[in-house]
Amino acid sequence: MSKLSDEDYRSIPLNATLAMAALVVIMAGMKMGADLLVPLLLAIFIAVVCTSPVHWLNRCGLSLRLAVFLTLMFMLVFLSMIGLLVVNSFSTFIQALPDIETRLYEHYWDVLNALASRGLAIDPDQLSSMLEMDSEGAWMQTLLGEVGNLFMQSTIVALLVIFLLFETLNFRDKVSRALENPAPSLKRFSEFSLTLKRYLAVKTVISLATGILVWLSCLMVGVEFPLLWGVLAFALNFIPNIGSAIAAIPPVLLLLVSQDGGVWQALLLASAYLGINFVLGNLVEPRIMGQALGLSTFVAFLSLVVWGWVFGVAGMLLSVVLTMTLKIALDSHPQTRWMAHLLGPGSRKGETSSKQDARRPPWLRRH
Repeated sequence: MSKLSDEDYRSIPLNATLAMAALVVIMAGMKMGADLLVPLLLAIFIAVVCTSPVHWLNRCGLSLRLAVFLTLMFMLVFLSMIGLLVVNSFSTFIQALPDIETRLYEHYWDVLNALASRGLAIDPDQLSSMLEMDSEGAWMQTLLGEVGNLFMQSTIVALLVIFLLFETLNFRDKVSRALENPAPSLKRFSEFSLTLKRYLAVKTVISLATGILVWLSCLMVGVEFPLLWGVLAFALNFIPNIGSAIAAIPPVLLLLVSQDGGVWQALLLASAYLGINFVLGNLVEPRIMGQALGLSTFVAFLSLVVWGWVFGVAGMLLSVVLTMTLKIALDSHPQTRWMAHLLGPGSRKGETSSKQDARRPPWLRRH
């Protein structure tokens, strides 16, 4: 018995090395295939969120195909309305951009001159020449190229969502036919799917509430293009730690240099951003999701770095969602549950497992 234990102990470094090598190969493959994987991951997450209204409509008496069709039509109408409003606001922003750029340049020049007058070795002319673009229309060409790429990616994601939703209609039957004993696998998959759907739904609702509150705050303070900043806050709320700060920079900076704005208005808007994200991110979201669906601060920031390196900006937006998907998948199997605990925030000192389970959402408690 001791000999077997010694052999198992000696195999731990080899298994750890093989696991790390496999992880490196997988990450490198995902980075090389990012152009294919990013639309697929986005479509999977959107389809997972959409399955809840599909099943609700089915329980109301509609057929599954009709429920899928109605859900897709509602999504199409809703996204079209939001898209038209955002495009209209964005076009107005582009028209006002030369004036905004002039005001920013004036404030930037004043700051450089003020620093230089206080003895700092800063040459405003040299620094300005370093920051100038090679051609005046370079940024516009880049922006139009990114918009065209976004439109193509959105079309691909929309088509994938449609096919994935119809594929879920007979997914359980396929698994039952493919496996000799499908009951354990279907049970674990059901637990994983339920937890993931609840997490994505709650995260989306919290981000939507953040965007609406930011939009209202921008309206009350008087900053220009409030809808644009609300949509930006909704999207960047999925980025942990720094997403909210990045979303606050453009409107606060715009209000700071605006003719109708100033330092006090900018501070008021920044305080509104801080209050919204503190209440929703630190009070509401943990209470709804429960401690079991949390991530440690280090893991959240590390996921931002890793997924951002693998998938770029889309990876940063999906970093928490991807890591939480991995955590939920690990937590759904007894042999990998210990790894899910390592990704979590941990428990308070002296807290027992029964108390931890009581703090879980009802749909995550183990019976």
